[in-house]
Amino acid sequence: MIKGKDIIVVGIQAWDIEIGSNCKNIAKEFSKHNRVLYVNPPLDRATERREKHKDSVKKRLRIKDGQENGLVEIDQNLWNLYPKKNVESINWIPVHSIYKILNKRNAKRFASDIKSAANELGFKDFILFNDSSMFLGLHLKELLQPKVYAYYMRDYLVKVPYWQKHGVRIEPQTVKKANTALTNSEFYEELCAPINSHSYMVGQGCDVSLFNDEDNTISVADEFKNIPKPIIGYVGYLTSLRLDLEVIEHIANERKDWSVVLVGPEDDDFKNSNLHNLRNVHFLGSKDASQLPNYVKGFDVAINPQVVNNLTIGNYPRKIDEYLAMGKPTLATKTKAMEMFSEYVYLGVSKEDYITLAEKALSEHSDKLALERMKFAQSHTWENNVKAIYNAIKIATKDKIKWD
Repeated sequence: MIKGKDIIVVGIQAWDIEIGSNCKNIAKEFSKHNRVLYVNPPLDRATERREKHKDSVKKRLRIKDGQENGLVEIDQNLWNLYPKKNVESINWIPVHSIYKILNKRNAKRFASDIKSAANELGFKDFILFNDSSMFLGLHLKELLQPKVYAYYMRDYLVKVPYWQKHGVRIEPQTVKKANTALTNSEFYEELCAPINSHSYMVGQGCDVSLFNDEDNTISVADEFKNIPKPIIGYVGYLTSLRLDLEVIEHIANERKDWSVVLVGPEDDDFKNSNLHNLRNVHFLGSKDASQLPNYVKGFDVAINPQVVNNLTIGNYPRKIDEYLAMGKPTLATKTKAMEMFSEYVYLGVSKEDYITLAEKALSEHSDKLALERMKFAQSHTWENNVKAIYNAIKIATKDKIKWD
């Protein structure tokens, strides 16, 4: 545990982002025992031009013009900073030498706003926690002089076109500069370890309280009344970028007495897929997040048929924790990130494995196994995740810093 310290959190997601954020959850957990400044990414000129009609951009422009205070208290021990200074949109620049100069200038602008806020709050000897901001983060260690600099990798961003252009070259440099590189999967740990000897997999937090069904109080959604059992189900965004259409179609074709239930919005590939022509495949559409436990409750076997690509190979699947929190037998595609679930999840490689393992899951299911799955999922709390982060920081800096 680290207590009574100052922590500055930077990253690629703003506090007012419309979707959930790992980094926000981590910052909230940090703030239970430390003072925390969560810094939004600075506004870049391209975004200002492109999204000037959005309320979030309008707010940043008011702050830039001095009409609003950019330092906002969110909760006890937790502040959010909207940087005043714009940064230039430079990702399009093909020449590395020019990009390097402009990126450092952007970092200086960003760092000056952080310094001002840190001074206003009286932050000293702070820990800098960087959630994947590889470009601006390249220079923050020397510009801000933190007591500890931790870089957090939780996505394979350098395989995404925007980040790939300069990230393949820059992210390893940022990882190397950090006192410690933290990851949420063994796959990312193995990427960082050759660059930074203090690379540690710290796991992932997940709030599974919504899916807690130990008392059997969650009811099955009414839409399941006319769907024959057994039900093989998936909840989440239905996109071919992450899900293997062939596996799902194979399950439906090979076991016509099974029902395949898919809950969530569809991308064009799913909308145009042959799955809509199969009588035992049921698309239930998008649901409010608060309703999802009622749909998972209706599954006999929950699945996560990932297609293995650069987007999915190292990602920690929070969906799996939600399935397990309800005690459901769960099937998933075998990846490096899924190895930590191997005692509680049936892992397959081929579409044929999904049939064999689903049959096994149906036959083996018991109240005892359900309870074991629930307890395992409940261990993946944000509190435990942050404890692992603290321990990694202490191990990485034990020769330089005397911790209380």
